[in-house]
Amino acid sequence: MVEAGMVIVGAGQGGLQVAESLRAEGYDGPITLIGEEASAPYHRPPLSKAILAGTMEEAQLAIRGAEFFERQRIALLTGTRVAAIDRSARHVRLEDGRRLDYRGLALATGARVRRLPIAGDELDGVLGLRSLDDARRIRAALDHAERVVVIGGGYIGLEVAAAARKRGLEVTILEAADRLLARSATPFLAGFYADLHRGQGVMVELGAKVIGLDGQGGSVTAVRTADGRVHPADLVVVGVGIVPDTALAEACGLACDGGVLVDDCARTDDPAIVAVGDCTARRTSTGTLLRLESVQNAVEQGKSAAAALLGRERPVTAPPWFWSDQYDVKLQIVGLSAEHDRMVLRGAPEDRRFSAFYFREGALVAIDSVNRPADHMVGRKLLDRKAALTPEQAADEGFPLASLTR
Repeated sequence: MVEAGMVIVGAGQGGLQVAESLRAEGYDGPITLIGEEASAPYHRPPLSKAILAGTMEEAQLAIRGAEFFERQRIALLTGTRVAAIDRSARHVRLEDGRRLDYRGLALATGARVRRLPIAGDELDGVLGLRSLDDARRIRAALDHAERVVVIGGGYIGLEVAAAARKRGLEVTILEAADRLLARSATPFLAGFYADLHRGQGVMVELGAKVIGLDGQGGSVTAVRTADGRVHPADLVVVGVGIVPDTALAEACGLACDGGVLVDDCARTDDPAIVAVGDCTARRTSTGTLLRLESVQNAVEQGKSAAAALLGRERPVTAPPWFWSDQYDVKLQIVGLSAEHDRMVLRGAPEDRRFSAFYFREGALVAIDSVNRPADHMVGRKLLDRKAALTPEQAADEGFPLASLTR
């Protein structure tokens, strides 16, 4: 009889981290890592950055080589879809009919691109970006495009716009909100990026509600907005967010609310099942729901999930961090700035080299660093240790931030 082991559904960063951490935690039984894509686990962030810009080869995307999986005795099933989860019998059924029994199950199913509910969304040349195959399609389209319209002013959209503009293409960003990065950054940072892109020759249109896509011969030719304007395009990239892939979780009765519900240890409401990464919504100790879409979150939850599958507690406590590359500007974010009540600057935005420090009730809650990697690294330590940095100290270039981390 085959031993029931650990089964991980989803072979992205989070799923791979669960497998690695299980071995690091001393688990010696079977591990099966199942991925729908044909590729072995790969780094996703470069897809909208270096891959589109042509400064990175696809071979560099691999997180681990084939020998790693052999050495760690992790059975990697690529190009494989899970059809259903039977929680009472503790097995997953694959689409090809195979059944895998599990001792513990990790869901790392990620998310899918949010599509536009408008006419023309099915036209050739209307693309989203989530997977390596998506990036290949966009990169190939950029080779022949002249006019690119990006729908959505989030980080993915802005990175695609930067890559297209660096190729010398005509680029327009259409954002329905009254500013860029409306869901993920402060108004100050959003304004900085609007100015950055406009300075590079990108048309940034705010309050632009897309109502339709025009085509000819099955291919997109233009984007229509509610104000009556028509924006010509031979490539349209849709970057209006992602939708957590909770289909399997919902079908087997796991609690979901904007994602698979997990606690700080990545545990679901089934003691044999954990979930990690973009498919999750975390119930924090204060009772609020937190959704984070980042590599760091997937990695931290992956470590916690592995511990939970082995009956151990490892709550996620590290402050979240994230980065974005656009033109010659590297943004590094740590913490959550959404509820800040004061911001101070260190450095000069006009020089594209500064950090914005965000405080709430006198306590540091987040830092946005633009081309100041040292501020970001020390900022992670400051937030992790809950250091008593004052706004006055943060704004003073002469104050040594690292002195509060010793």
